Amino acid sequence: QVQLVESGGGLVQAGGSLRLSCAASGRTFSSYAMGWFRRAPGKEREFVARINWTGGRTEYADSVKGRFTISRDNAKNTVYLQMNSLKPEDTAVYYCAAPDDAAYVSGWAPRHWGQGTQVTVSS
Repeated sequence: QVQLVESGGGLVQAGGSLRLSCAASGRTFSSYAMGWFRRAPGKEREFVARINWTGGRTEYADSVKGRFTISRDNAKNTVYLQMNSLKPEDTAVYYCAAPDDAAYVSGWAPRHWGQGTQVTVSS
Protein backbone atom coordinates (compact mmCIF):
# COMPACT_ATOMS: atom_id res chain seq x y z
CA GLN A 1 0.00 0.00 0.00
CA VAL A 2 1.36 3.36 -1.04
CA GLN A 3 1.78 5.83 1.81
CA LEU A 4 2.65 9.49 1.37
CA VAL A 5 3.45 11.77 4.28
CA GLU A 6 3.93 15.50 3.75
CA SER A 7 5.78 17.89 6.03
CA GLY A 8 7.21 21.39 5.96
CA GLY A 9 4.12 23.55 5.82
CA GLY A 10 3.64 26.60 8.01
CA LEU A 11 3.04 30.33 8.19
CA VAL A 12 5.27 32.63 6.17
CA GLN A 13 5.17 36.26 5.09
CA ALA A 14 4.66 37.22 1.47
CA GLY A 15 7.95 37.02 -0.39
CA GLY A 16 9.24 34.27 1.86
CA SER A 17 10.12 30.65 1.17
CA LEU A 18 9.16 27.20 2.35
CA ARG A 19 10.24 23.71 1.38
CA LEU A 20 7.72 20.89 1.51
CA SER A 21 8.76 17.26 1.72
CA CYS A 22 6.84 14.10 0.95
CA ALA A 23 8.13 10.77 2.21
CA ALA A 24 6.84 7.78 0.26
CA SER A 25 6.67 4.11 1.17
CA GLY A 26 4.94 0.93 0.09
CA ARG A 27 6.49 0.44 -3.34
CA THR A 28 9.61 1.16 -5.39
CA PHE A 29 9.61 4.95 -5.24
CA SER A 30 12.11 5.44 -8.04
CA SER A 31 9.85 3.73 -10.60
CA TYR A 32 7.03 6.29 -10.48
CA ALA A 33 6.28 9.88 -11.25
CA MET A 34 5.20 12.15 -8.39
CA GLY A 35 3.30 15.38 -8.07
CA TRP A 36 2.10 18.20 -5.84
CA PHE A 37 -1.42 19.59 -5.79
CA ARG A 38 -3.12 22.17 -3.60
CA ARG A 39 -6.57 23.19 -2.41
CA ALA A 40 -7.18 26.80 -1.46
CA PRO A 41 -10.10 27.77 0.80
CA GLY A 42 -13.35 27.57 -1.13
CA LYS A 43 -11.69 26.20 -4.26
CA GLU A 44 -11.18 22.85 -5.90
CA ARG A 45 -7.90 21.00 -5.68
CA GLU A 46 -5.52 22.03 -8.46
CA PHE A 47 -2.30 20.83 -10.02
CA VAL A 48 0.93 22.52 -8.90
CA ALA A 49 3.90 20.48 -10.19
CA ARG A 50 4.95 17.03 -11.41
CA ILE A 51 8.20 15.19 -11.81
CA ASN A 52 9.11 12.06 -13.73
CA TRP A 53 10.68 8.94 -12.26
CA THR A 54 14.29 10.05 -12.73
CA GLY A 55 13.76 13.66 -11.76
CA GLY A 56 14.92 14.81 -15.16
CA ARG A 57 11.57 16.13 -16.40
CA THR A 58 9.21 18.50 -14.59
CA GLU A 59 5.99 20.38 -15.26
CA TYR A 60 4.44 23.34 -13.45
CA ALA A 61 1.18 25.22 -13.27
CA ASP A 62 1.49 28.66 -14.83
CA SER A 63 0.68 30.26 -11.49
CA VAL A 64 3.85 28.87 -9.85
CA LYS A 65 6.27 28.67 -12.78
CA GLY A 66 9.53 30.40 -11.98
CA ARG A 67 8.82 30.46 -8.24
CA PHE A 68 8.38 26.79 -7.28
CA THR A 69 10.75 23.90 -7.94
CA ILE A 70 9.89 20.21 -7.65
CA SER A 71 12.69 17.72 -7.09
CA ARG A 72 13.19 14.21 -5.79
CA ASP A 73 15.77 12.12 -4.01
CA ASN A 74 15.20 8.50 -4.96
CA ALA A 75 17.72 7.30 -2.39
CA LYS A 76 15.56 8.86 0.34
CA ASN A 77 12.16 8.03 -1.22
CA THR A 78 11.29 11.70 -0.95
CA VAL A 79 9.92 14.38 -3.25
CA TYR A 80 10.29 18.08 -2.48
CA LEU A 81 8.58 21.33 -3.39
CA GLN A 82 10.73 24.41 -2.93
CA MET A 83 8.48 27.45 -2.85
CA ASN A 84 10.02 30.90 -3.23
CA SER A 85 8.52 34.38 -3.58
CA LEU A 86 5.37 33.17 -1.91
CA LYS A 87 2.17 35.14 -2.37
CA PRO A 88 -1.01 35.24 -0.27
CA GLU A 89 -2.79 33.43 -3.11
CA ASP A 90 -0.48 30.46 -2.55
CA THR A 91 -2.27 29.85 0.75
CA ALA A 92 -3.67 26.32 0.57
CA VAL A 93 -3.39 22.77 1.80
CA TYR A 94 -0.66 21.13 -0.26
CA TYR A 95 -0.92 17.46 -1.16
CA CYS A 96 1.65 15.02 -2.42
CA ALA A 97 0.27 12.62 -5.02
CA ALA A 98 1.32 9.60 -7.03
CA PRO A 99 -0.11 7.64 -9.96
CA ASP A 100 -1.01 3.99 -9.93
CA ASP A 101 1.45 3.06 -12.64
CA ALA A 102 3.19 5.87 -14.48
CA ALA A 103 6.80 6.96 -14.73
CA TYR A 104 6.59 9.89 -17.10
CA VAL A 105 6.02 13.48 -16.12
CA SER A 106 2.56 13.85 -17.68
CA GLY A 107 -0.44 11.80 -18.81
CA TRP A 108 -1.33 10.37 -15.43
CA ALA A 109 -4.01 10.94 -12.86
CA PRO A 110 -3.20 11.05 -9.15
CA ARG A 111 -4.47 7.94 -7.38
CA HIS A 112 -2.59 8.07 -4.08
CA TRP A 113 -2.66 11.06 -1.78
CA GLY A 114 -0.97 12.26 1.35
CA GLN A 115 -2.87 13.86 4.20
CA GLY A 116 -1.83 17.37 3.19
CA THR A 117 0.15 20.13 4.85
CA GLN A 118 -1.11 23.67 5.41
CA VAL A 119 0.75 26.60 3.87
CA THR A 120 -0.39 30.07 4.90
CA VAL A 121 1.12 33.18 3.36
CA SER A 122 0.39 36.45 5.12
CA SER A 123 0.41 39.79 3.32
